[in-house]
Amino acid sequence: MKTIVKKACNEIIRKIYRIPMIKNSANIAYQTAIANHINHLPALADNDVSLVKKLQEEGIFITSLTELSIPSTLEMLQSAKQLLPKLPKNISENSNEFIIHATSEQMREHSNIFLWGLQNRLLNIVENYLGLSVAYHGAYFRRDINNQVLKKSRLWHLDKEDRKMLKIIIYLNDVNEDRGPFQYIPKFLTSSIAKSLKYDDDYIKDEIMQQVVSSSLWHSCTGASGTVIFVDTANIFHRGKIPLASDRLSIFFDYTTRQPKHPFYCKSSLTEKDLLAVSSSLSENQKQYVFWQQNYN
Repeated sequence: MKTIVKKACNEIIRKIYRIPMIKNSANIAYQTAIANHINHLPALADNDVSLVKKLQEEGIFITSLTELSIPSTLEMLQSAKQLLPKLPKNISENSNEFIIHATSEQMREHSNIFLWGLQNRLLNIVENYLGLSVAYHGAYFRRDINNQVLKKSRLWHLDKEDRKMLKIIIYLNDVNEDRGPFQYIPKFLTSSIAKSLKYDDDYIKDEIMQQVVSSSLWHSCTGASGTVIFVDTANIFHRGKIPLASDRLSIFFDYTTRQPKHPFYCKSSLTEKDLLAVSSSLSENQKQYVFWQQNYN
């Protein structure tokens, strides 16, 4: 019941935010914040400048853990290897679900996964893309089940937490067309699709999407284990394709600004108790990314 009430309240607040006067005021404040922060953006190496530029142009950038060479990647992968056997292989109690997440407690026990998302170089990339100080919402270790459930994130949608946001997706097994690749539609089509469908943060079935954009423009992100996808899920239509051959194993790292468009939809991947436990190993600077809501106005 508590969850239902919270969802209803969030929906009411979202609609209030769409009142023209409130929306325009929020947009002006956002643009002002972007302009004021531009001289405070962290410096990037040339390769990361190119990465951010690609993100700005296309909303997506695909690379690999090897190419990124982020410190602590080995520790993160070792933790992922230890955690994987603890993740259930099926959802016996509910055949209408399609994702199994590692629990908050498991993520705390294998905290190198969560901590990888707080690497300074990654945070600098995210901040340069978003244009504002970054809020880190944590890591989601997930198994996308090989079943025929078609709902929620398996349908086309845009994420609604912020005007711009970034997810970093790491494949933990080889993903081909039949193993549930992340799919997207090019960014340059987003506005026209949203306008044609009178998009209102809902989920879109294939037959509806095909009415406005050819399926030949639906791109699948395939790749070997260790493939990394940087993607702005608020600005390109996307979904997870149903895995037909086997489960897909992956980790999602989520980021928004500290002034998100819809802060009431933002949440941490860890419970407050587990977040506090993990925070004991964080620097004071890293804590600003994790506990951003304490300073949210």
